[in-house]
Amino acid sequence: MAEPDRSAPSFDLITMGRIGVDLYPLQSGVPLADVETFGKFLGGSAANVAVAAARQGRTAAVITRTGDDPFGVYLHRALKEFGVDDRWVTPVAAYPTPVTFCEVFPPDDFPLYFYRRPKAPDLEIRAEELDLAAVRAARVFWVTGTGLSEEPSRSATLAALEARAGAGTAVFDLDWRPMFWRDTGTARPYYAEALRHATVAVGNLEECAVATGVSAPWACAEALLSAGVELAVVKLGPRGVLAVHRDGTTAEVPPVRVEVVNGLGAGDAFGGALCHGLLSGWELERIMRYANAAGALVASRLACSSAMPTPAEVDRLLTRGAP
Repeated sequence: MAEPDRSAPSFDLITMGRIGVDLYPLQSGVPLADVETFGKFLGGSAANVAVAAARQGRTAAVITRTGDDPFGVYLHRALKEFGVDDRWVTPVAAYPTPVTFCEVFPPDDFPLYFYRRPKAPDLEIRAEELDLAAVRAARVFWVTGTGLSEEPSRSATLAALEARAGAGTAVFDLDWRPMFWRDTGTARPYYAEALRHATVAVGNLEECAVATGVSAPWACAEALLSAGVELAVVKLGPRGVLAVHRDGTTAEVPPVRVEVVNGLGAGDAFGGALCHGLLSGWELERIMRYANAAGALVASRLACSSAMPTPAEVDRLLTRGAP
């Protein structure tokens, strides 16, 4: 493998993919049509995972694009306030910054409404504009399934993964959003290509089924390993998480019980904590327990990005059993 480019900026984590503005109702249990007040937050899976890792004390950056508009300005400011480097967040004049609304019906119903038409700027990431030296230099690189849904982002995501080969941990967040695809059959070949270059795959059972065609937890893990990754992480919701490594190491971890306020963002908190655990060199079961607890904490709060926990908060939940 070629020597890394020492001039490239080096981060613990670089994420690539979706960003936008989340507008969350400040009234729980109220249909969206009747909501009167909303809170505005930075959102999008790639951005949220970077924020979650920064809250864990990691250096993080995100590769994405916003509209050339006031919401884009807000997202730049929010990333900086959260300690996430925004040097690879660039504007697209042709498209507005996306907004996403949700409804909040605890404990398990949180419908999302994406406003990403005619096209989201984060799908305008272009391969020829990527800083591939920085992608290779990052200790962990993270991409999402949404980035595969349209060109030129699809080619850019696959090019970044291919350039990353042999350079360390590359995480593929399966991140299945059916409204961004025609059907699962359209998505599966691109998911398979991404899995060939990734070292870690993370997804819930529905997402694993899209990627592999199977839906039982252990079958999903085995299929993901067969597709090319070294570590398969299958999130099981109220049943916890299953992680299987190619070396035979496994971890089945139960959920951390909390009073759910908003389940959205829990997976991104899990992802940021997963990266923190991998970077720390922890054993697999410890990583899964820690990531589960981080996700549970965000589920017990209204927001996503601003709700990402610190190490002290995660440790307190693990030791005391309460947020």
